[in-house]
Amino acid sequence: MRGKWEVVRLWVLYYLLLSGFFQGVFSAFNLPRPPWKKQSNFGSSVVFPLVGNVYPKGYYQVTLNVGQPPKPYFLDIDTGSDLTWLQCDAPCVKCIPAPHSPYKPNKNVVKHKDPICASLHSPANHPRHTPDDQCDYEVEYADHCSSLGVLVRDAFPVKFTNGSSIAPPLVFGCGYDQEVPASEHAPYTDGILGLGNGKSSIVSQLSSLGFIRNVVGHCLSGQGGGFLFLGDDVVPSSGIVWSPIVRESSEKHYSLGPADLLFGGQATGIKGLPIILDSGSTFTYFNSEAYKALLSSIKKNIDAKQLTDAVNDKSLPVCWKGSKPFKSLIDATRYFKPLTLSFTKAKNIQLQLTPEAYLIHTDKGNVCLGILNGSEVGLGDVNIIGDISMLDKLVIYDNEKQQIGWAPANCNKLPSLSW
Repeated sequence: MRGKWEVVRLWVLYYLLLSGFFQGVFSAFNLPRPPWKKQSNFGSSVVFPLVGNVYPKGYYQVTLNVGQPPKPYFLDIDTGSDLTWLQCDAPCVKCIPAPHSPYKPNKNVVKHKDPICASLHSPANHPRHTPDDQCDYEVEYADHCSSLGVLVRDAFPVKFTNGSSIAPPLVFGCGYDQEVPASEHAPYTDGILGLGNGKSSIVSQLSSLGFIRNVVGHCLSGQGGGFLFLGDDVVPSSGIVWSPIVRESSEKHYSLGPADLLFGGQATGIKGLPIILDSGSTFTYFNSEAYKALLSSIKKNIDAKQLTDAVNDKSLPVCWKGSKPFKSLIDATRYFKPLTLSFTKAKNIQLQLTPEAYLIHTDKGNVCLGILNGSEVGLGDVNIIGDISMLDKLVIYDNEKQQIGWAPANCNKLPSLSW
């Protein structure tokens, strides 16, 4: 599972030996802010091309330039967490293989009194500190990968769709200790681009500085690649299905609330399934009850003369083979029916999932179910719509209006401002 869904901790770690060691490395220093004026009129976006696919790579990455002079870094895009972090030479305690050399901090540590640091830490859950202490972080994800480090601030050069360019200093994690379980295959990137709605996310920071509206979106191509955008300049004025973001107590994720599950237009008996959208998860995950009901519906619909279990294909837990190897996914989709998530807190709002949105075509010429049992990987009753089910859709997370939108789209070309 490559679920970058942030489920566990972000807290201060001053009591660790590491903190004492790195305190000498990071002197208290804040970058001076350039003398820009906040835009009085919003309307610009930043558009980034994406590289990657669901299978076999398993993630989509964006190239961001960081620092002065700017250096490129590849980041795994993740709407399931807030904090952006890069592997960091501070020095590096435990760094994993990556495309570029680790980021090198230069006296640009963020102090604990910084509001972004405060947004990451609960006062009740961290030890004593002073306002001028460095702001440490630890983030652990649902797949039990983690990053430990310190917050820093550095320039992020970006070019807007209106032609202007800026390089605002933004806060991100300088990760000097990364953990990856032996059972996981970490993305070959330099870190994570957190696109959640918390104050520490890059989109929230750009919005608070007055450059863009707090809107983020992506278009993941089923052929590989696609694009990511920050801001609302490229959001179409029509043709989008909008559903409100549902907040449950302290829930911060992009949740669409409960939905009923249909297969081929028919009820499966699964109702009130709470749904979260997460670009940091390769596949879609349903809780055990929903997964078993879905798998049962699919198997009942399969013609045993056309498809049989591909028990020797270990690409995913459930795979099928035809009388001869499938040349493409399209060749196999005619044997499967579409899924529908019908949201119960929004009138007449449905997310349609064609077979292409829940199947993969393997290198063995088989097809496998890209919806997995989340209960088996520790997600409990959490249900995640991952990359596979968002392919060839424009997906928009509008934190200004607290809504999520989607529509079919050609993700193979960058957006036009005229749509």
